[in-house]
Amino acid sequence: MSIQTRRIAGLLAAAALLGASFSLSAQTGEAPAGEPAEPLRTQAQLTLNDLRAFTDVFNQVRRNYVGEVTDKELLDAAIRGMLSELDPHSDYLPATEYEDLEDNSRGRYSGIGIDVQPEEGRIVVNAVINGSPADQAGINPGDLILAIDGQPIRGRRIPEAIDQLTGDPGTRLELTVQTPGDEPRQIRLERKYLQIPALSFELLDKDYGYFRITYFHHETAEQLEKALESVTAEGTVLRGLVIDLRNNPGGVLQPAVTLADGFLDEGMIVSTRGQNESMQLQFEARPGQWLPDTPLILLVDRGSASASEVLAGALQDHGRALIVGERTFGKGTVQTVLPLRNGSGIKLTTALYYTPSGRSIQAEGIQPDIVLDGPNGGHGSDSRIREADLERHLDANTVQGAPAGESRQAHFQDFPVEEALQVLRSADILPAEDGEAPVESEEEGP
Repeated sequence: MSIQTRRIAGLLAAAALLGASFSLSAQTGEAPAGEPAEPLRTQAQLTLNDLRAFTDVFNQVRRNYVGEVTDKELLDAAIRGMLSELDPHSDYLPATEYEDLEDNSRGRYSGIGIDVQPEEGRIVVNAVINGSPADQAGINPGDLILAIDGQPIRGRRIPEAIDQLTGDPGTRLELTVQTPGDEPRQIRLERKYLQIPALSFELLDKDYGYFRITYFHHETAEQLEKALESVTAEGTVLRGLVIDLRNNPGGVLQPAVTLADGFLDEGMIVSTRGQNESMQLQFEARPGQWLPDTPLILLVDRGSASASEVLAGALQDHGRALIVGERTFGKGTVQTVLPLRNGSGIKLTTALYYTPSGRSIQAEGIQPDIVLDGPNGGHGSDSRIREADLERHLDANTVQGAPAGESRQAHFQDFPVEEALQVLRSADILPAEDGEAPVESEEEGP
């Protein structure tokens, strides 16, 4: 019996003895910028009549629209419309937004500190950065943004409304915010320059490590590795490790792959599959592993998306970590940023993620090994959306040929963290016996 199988079996046995707090369930980021390796061969070409139809509409709007509109505004709107009809994540990036990509990929931007998703003509708050203007104003994950600066969201183009949330530091905006079940409230905020904290670390009970990863940007994996090196250099022997991915919307893919590689010694981490051959990729773990004998738990919820799900899926499939919490968001699509000649760019969905066992994450999410019931555990946030709730979301089998901020509460009041710690404590005194195995899925990917 392998060390990893024994480790997971021990954690599951410990969880079973904890009883009332858990119910066991069977297991069931963005790509780098660049242009496709070769042009896609489309099955149908645009005819001259198709192009004439576009030109006719363009000219009719210029001549007859009730208000003044520039040619550039019309062209930008046409491009946005083309992309927004594909799926919720493809988008057009004007030159100014395209120039901001480097800062964004490193966790820096000017705004109010929230991650959002569109839902049926509204904007839903997915995550809130600790200490940000939104956090200080009392905005919470699951809240609805109904209006920005007095303009109702319903009836507007959602990407344009979301763009209003960012802006120059020191500029102000007013939001109409509603917590489900409560009356709408007005909140005035001032945008500020934010550095999204990649992670924080602390010791729980002196020898259990706790990482909170709020977002994946380029420095995330390096910061985690340095924190582990610092702890071990001080002579601390970690008896267990908790990585908290709750409300982590994802970010850059590569740091999540690097983290998975750090906790695995071999095997596939994630694969991608798309129409373009350049998107048929497999990421493999390299020899060498961080803390190979240390039990590992990942905390997730329905706010855990994209790169968070890649990390959770890889460690779950290899039996390296126990996944605790609730089913994740289900964003299993890869967005590639492609530059255009005029200095702008497009963010285009180019592939789907698949876990090492061949499961698609898209609109399915990662099902935890242990489902939590109770405060902050999963059943208190049923109003929050997942990928499958978004308009024009892609199905898990879209691609042909695809294979089958810190918690607002102190940690001692954080139910999932405390329960994860209990599992690790119990695993210390209840090692798995030979022949035991983790609860594994009988299913293959779709």
